Amino acid sequence: MLKKLFISAILLIAVLSFVVSLLKGNNNPEKTVSIPDRVAVINIQGPIMSGDGEDTLFDQTTGVTSGSVMRQIRDAAKDDTVKALVLRIDSGGGSATAAEEISRELLRFKEETKKPIVSTMGDMGASAAYWIAACASDKIYANSTTLTGSIGVYMPYMNTEELFKKIGISTGKIKSGTFKDIMSTDRAMTPEEKAILQRIVNEIYEDFIATVAAGRKMDAGKLRSFADGRIYTGAQAKNIGLVDEIGNYYDALEATGKLAGFDGIPPIKEKEQKQPWEILLGAEIAKIIKVQFFEQVLGDLQGASPRVAR
Repeated sequence: MLKKLFISAILLIAVLSFVVSLLKGNNNPEKTVSIPDRVAVINIQGPIMSGDGEDTLFDQTTGVTSGSVMRQIRDAAKDDTVKALVLRIDSGGGSATAAEEISRELLRFKEETKKPIVSTMGDMGASAAYWIAACASDKIYANSTTLTGSIGVYMPYMNTEELFKKIGISTGKIKSGTFKDIMSTDRAMTPEEKAILQRIVNEIYEDFIATVAAGRKMDAGKLRSFADGRIYTGAQAKNIGLVDEIGNYYDALEATGKLAGFDGIPPIKEKEQKQPWEILLGAEIAKIIKVQFFEQVLGDLQGASPRVAR
């Protein structure tokens, strides 16, 4: 009984939210709204992952995906009211590939729009998150207690061979080539396999170094001297040139405004919050339902017989 009531309540909230959003979005289609110049703020919080996941009630993404961030960057590039970009970062890092994808979009934004980019860090802005901040930012802000840096790459692996022996599990495999089962957890890694993976890690590290050196206009040799994977506080990072200023989000926002020609803290544009019915169903499904709803309403109106008012 309680389960049915709970499900009914969720569905009721979703339907009401859906109807309200329709009314809000379509109550006066002829009205023109003037949008002021503003700064786009993109939040990068939690683990950074490749892909294009979206949150629903039944499938929550923890962190941020490269697909979502890239879309926001592209939307900002196409929006003439957006005069600058702020990356609001609070992340310990994540996928190097995701960082590379986002960085490419930021560099494209910079090249095509010539508009300023400023990064601001909260608790953390490390590893892949620093990669993103460093690639194209005109200024990087951090709090003195922010943890940043961690310029490096690692690839974890596990060996459960002894554990399997203790619990009586034996494994076998049929493979097409010598290295097809590289990083298998049921045996020790061979020196040859370690060498292969080390070369991959080193190559990604060189990409990281090149990106930071170019973005920070820093000598790569100097950068290597402190890019050994260690983390730094914001204050330490400022001393070695990894960040530009000590300050919070609003300090960064005000500085962005100055770079973009605003007086004081500028108006901002952020990613729109999802409606409850979008969280319940997923944005794409909700969009389809919305279109079908309007088509049904229009069809009903066109097919309705005229009535005489009395």
